[in-house]
Amino acid sequence: MLRWEKLGRIFDPREHDLPDGCTEYAQYPHPLVFQDFVRIYFSARRRDPRDGDRWFSHVCFVDMDKALRTVLRVSSQTVIELGRLGCFDEHGIFPMYVLRSGSRIYGYTCGISRRASVAADCSIGFTVSDDDGVTFQRLGNGPILTASLHEPFLVADPYVKQFEDRFHMWYVYGIEWKQYAPEAPPDRIYKIGHAVSEDGISWQKEGRQLLEDRFPEESQANPAVICFDGKYHMLFCYRQSFDFRTNRERSYRIGYAHSDDLVNWIRDDASVGIDVTEGTWDSDMLCYPDVFEVDGQIYLLYNGNEFGRHGFGLARLTRV
Repeated sequence: MLRWEKLGRIFDPREHDLPDGCTEYAQYPHPLVFQDFVRIYFSARRRDPRDGDRWFSHVCFVDMDKALRTVLRVSSQTVIELGRLGCFDEHGIFPMYVLRSGSRIYGYTCGISRRASVAADCSIGFTVSDDDGVTFQRLGNGPILTASLHEPFLVADPYVKQFEDRFHMWYVYGIEWKQYAPEAPPDRIYKIGHAVSEDGISWQKEGRQLLEDRFPEESQANPAVICFDGKYHMLFCYRQSFDFRTNRERSYRIGYAHSDDLVNWIRDDASVGIDVTEGTWDSDMLCYPDVFEVDGQIYLLYNGNEFGRHGFGLARLTRV
């Protein structure tokens, strides 16, 4: 069983000047560890000037000391522009996952494009940085992973690692849009999938749902994988597929699974070792986890209430 010590919220976007008109949210925090600091990428939002109820998501970063307590720098510009007119990432990038590959840094983006009948669709794009992750450039204007015959929409949340010289991507794919109440907009249902690649660009989907469901019509999101103690560990978030935005009993929680071979995963949410804390910034939900190592210590980044509207927090692994 995992045990996590919560270290509190470490970044609140309201306390900093974010670039490109972004004013709220610091969602999907993803770290990139340097020799002397840790860079954490996140998606912030600016309102659409033509429709104040809509947002554009942009990727920013914050540099912190290696103790992950002190902010050293907040990016003065977003790391990549949104996509061109009509492209898959025209209306936002949310989230972005980065990793080193040789002398370059790869960035895997989740591009958002709005739809008429439902809120949005998503696909996964590929970018590269040659300036230590300050800015990223697209390989092309289209996605590298997108809808297919049995994954018809909402291909999102890329998380990429290299194990034994092979790239592995864990991602989310939609299976249904469903209208649960006559006057309510449709809500989405999505699951976690897996793909492999030899070069990090051309991918082969495994073509199956990776984790069993905990309850009917469950949505699973944001898988994050790390290897330690001779085993692969996955943290992810899950929720009910409707009435989850303000009902804390149906909102996101962090789940856990483990594997010996990256193929067969055993779900064991009871062993995740972290939950909401009453009366705090993460009292209603825990979502969008990422697990990583700094100087021999394993940490967990995550968002709390309102899907990360007020920043992200940190926990430290104290026992396995």
